[in-house]
Amino acid sequence: MITIADFQKIELKTGVILKAEKVPGTTKLVKLEVDLGKEKRQLVAGIADVYKLEELTGKTIIVVANLQPKKIRGIESKGMLLAAIEKGKPVLLTTDKPVSPGSKVS
Repeated sequence: MITIADFQKIELKTGVILKAEKVPGTTKLVKLEVDLGKEKRQLVAGIADVYKLEELTGKTIIVVANLQPKKIRGIESKGMLLAAIEKGKPVLLTTDKPVSPGSKVS
């Protein structure tokens, strides 16, 4: 169990996927360019086996924005998208109505 203070350290924001491309030499990894309102970020996510690149563009997702950057296959990922796992496959978490990129999620 964590405290509410621990949870409040996590910065969740909405982001709009501007661009998606496969990471060469992989079957699951996608490099995403995401608009977080005041900035654009690059994320790497293991969703290529579930989502087509063209269906990702324009999709609003939820991003952990204050996660320490990490290199994945030599590509820097500056955040993490959130997804539920259904039958072993990721399902992107999104909003049920349009919201501005960078909106705080609480």
